[in-house]
Amino acid sequence: MNKSRKQKYPQKHPASDVSACAVSARCGACTMIDIPYDEQLAKKQAYIEELFAGLASPKCVRPIIGMQTPYHYRNKVVSPFAPARGARPGAFAVATGMYAQGTHKLVPTDGCLIENETGKRVVQAVRSLMLKWKIAPYNEDTGEGFLRHAVVRVGQFSGEVLVTLVTNSDQFPFSKSFCRELVRRVPEITTVVQNVNTRQTNVILGETERVLYGPGFILDGLCGLTFRISSQSFYQVNVCQTEALYTAAIDAAKLNGTQTVIDAYCGTGTIGLVAAARGAARVLGLDCVESAIRDARQNAKHNGITNAEFFVEDATDFLVRAARCGIDGAKSENMVLMMDPPRSGSTPQFLNAACALAPSRIVYISCNPKTQVRDAENLLQSGYTIESIQPVDMFPHTDHVECVVLMSREKLDL
Repeated sequence: MNKSRKQKYPQKHPASDVSACAVSARCGACTMIDIPYDEQLAKKQAYIEELFAGLASPKCVRPIIGMQTPYHYRNKVVSPFAPARGARPGAFAVATGMYAQGTHKLVPTDGCLIENETGKRVVQAVRSLMLKWKIAPYNEDTGEGFLRHAVVRVGQFSGEVLVTLVTNSDQFPFSKSFCRELVRRVPEITTVVQNVNTRQTNVILGETERVLYGPGFILDGLCGLTFRISSQSFYQVNVCQTEALYTAAIDAAKLNGTQTVIDAYCGTGTIGLVAAARGAARVLGLDCVESAIRDARQNAKHNGITNAEFFVEDATDFLVRAARCGIDGAKSENMVLMMDPPRSGSTPQFLNAACALAPSRIVYISCNPKTQVRDAENLLQSGYTIESIQPVDMFPHTDHVECVVLMSREKLDL
């Protein structure tokens, strides 16, 4: 890597002043925790440059965007509960923490360096109350026990806390007293939800829920907008870096008030709503998950955004129809496709339909650059070129890296 590129990294990332995690070898979640943060960024930068070599000029790869303080960034803390192993006979003991990599053996992680500290306090408070009131943890081997998981979501900017208690029974004795004591111990809690999951499964959440305390959701800010987060809503776990990611995507789209933005794989509408608020004339959000679209519509209404519509529809089907029939009031030269597919990437059918629709720009956000490169090769064959590649470190101390790729075609072959 050339020296000038390295000098563009955010300076003075704290690393040596934080001791290494005591359980990293057993937990396995943070594969880079013992590597200084600047070195982590350099490794990820080199990885992206190598992946895209041959597809774009090296000058297209921008310096990775890292965090100023890359610790305690995960605003979602998920902790299972289980009978503690090795307790003396007859003793009531509860274990919690993270599963060791590739196993269901719990590793205590009271001092996790990446999880939100308020969220960890909530988990420890729940465990303490289980011990106090002899609330049995779930036993995976027998299917017995009451409390399976605590899922804690913390508003990065609002500070509001949502606690979801996953239980192995519909009945929750003393639930009012439990919630009252839990809120007394952690006053930041604004909502407690009971989720019922009686299946013997590794899936955390069940289908039945009831609100035990508060409104049933929390609010948090992202890119100047406010989003409603419920127990099953998708929401990025690192809001600070999500803002950096979305800002990079919106900048790449070069919105000037005339474009129709197609937000494929839109989820709960976060990136599409940011685009609607930052220069898109119109946003069309597409996702096949009905609950996600319901949340997206609610988020649009909550923020007073009227130039964004969200549809329960397969994105490929929509693009095929749009390529054949057009989109009312929109021309290809004024269309921007924003896509954020799952880790498996997009499909040939989707990419072929996108090329047939021929938007002037495609902004491809990916949590798996390997499949992003594969899909980019398909788009290159249809006349698109890569203008910029922006890596973003969404998950410090892990080997994951997010990437925003801008592709465009100056002359459309219609």
